[in-house]
Amino acid sequence: MNTMYTAVVERTQEIGIMKAIGARNSNIMLIFLIESGLLGLVGGIIGVAFGLGISYTTELLGAIWIGSPYLKAWWSWGLIFSALAFSFVTGTASGLAPAWQASKKKPVESLRYE
Repeated sequence: MNTMYTAVVERTQEIGIMKAIGARNSNIMLIFLIESGLLGLVGGIIGVAFGLGISYTTELLGAIWIGSPYLKAWWSWGLIFSALAFSFVTGTASGLAPAWQASKKKPVESLRYE
């Protein structure tokens, strides 16, 4: 959420220009919601990659140290898709307040902002 608030503050003049040339509040809100959702999705992809790596490392170390072939990492495409969908939805939800704040900025005040 802090990342998106920072993005809104840094792009205040850009928001003012977009509103001055006719962008609606919903357009600006959509831009920030898509961005926050994609940030969440990228975080989810990194998290899934680390999770798979850690689970396979644990499986390998378990086989070496314990000598047991029964410690197996389990995953499914549905589980990975669910984790990525959850990260996208969570990212989008955390971007709601900053997106709403960005869409409510007045064009004149935004253009004057430095």
